[in-house]
Amino acid sequence: MVAGKKETFDAQAGGAPTRRRRGRRVVMTILALIVLVAASPFIVVGAVSSNRILSVADVAPHDVAIVYGAGLAMGNKPSPYLAARLAVARDLYLAGKAKVILVSGDNLTPYHNEPAAMAEWLVEQGIPESKIVQDFAGEDTYTTCVRARVIFGVSSAILVSQTYHLPRAVTTCRLVGLDAVGVGDDTVKANDPGKWASYQVREAFADVNMLWQVITRRTPILGAYEPGVDHALGR
Repeated sequence: MVAGKKETFDAQAGGAPTRRRRGRRVVMTILALIVLVAASPFIVVGAVSSNRILSVADVAPHDVAIVYGAGLAMGNKPSPYLAARLAVARDLYLAGKAKVILVSGDNLTPYHNEPAAMAEWLVEQGIPESKIVQDFAGEDTYTTCVRARVIFGVSSAILVSQTYHLPRAVTTCRLVGLDAVGVGDDTVKANDPGKWASYQVREAFADVNMLWQVITRRTPILGAYEPGVDHALGR
């Protein structure tokens, strides 16, 4: 009788740890899947934009450089971040790396016109007005990429923004069918490192939103084909 009880006890004792181990494996598998799903936007962005962030000197010549809006200051002047982006675009044009500059921002009201302010800044820097094309409905990165391809007929471009934004911008454009490389600015980082760091953190959430927009094929504001880039290139 004693031996029988011991055998039963040993079987139960051996079974409980086995069930616990199996339970832990299930939990760990679920956690691993959650981490993989959560990390997928960053994996995608890293892979798609790999080796595509370059300098003015190293980037190959393209027909078009696209500058993303970054807000206005003092009413109708480019913000420091936007002015720094425009300076990169100017350098690309003067170095013969871009023939046309497409400035993309929003024109929410008659008193907020990013593309017009961007074009004015470039003209003041010596860029011919005929080589600047304005996109007045570039309300976000995804919209700018889609509109550049669909509305302006751009198939390949140099994207201009701050360096923390370029991996997402390049990835977005490539995923919607516009081949892209990026040339970025980081000069504004020294003026306010805390602000720069906050923008870097924000990119993590923006990557997730970007991938969702691409997967769901969100349709932004479009409209009729705009031949401005064609005309600027003499087509």
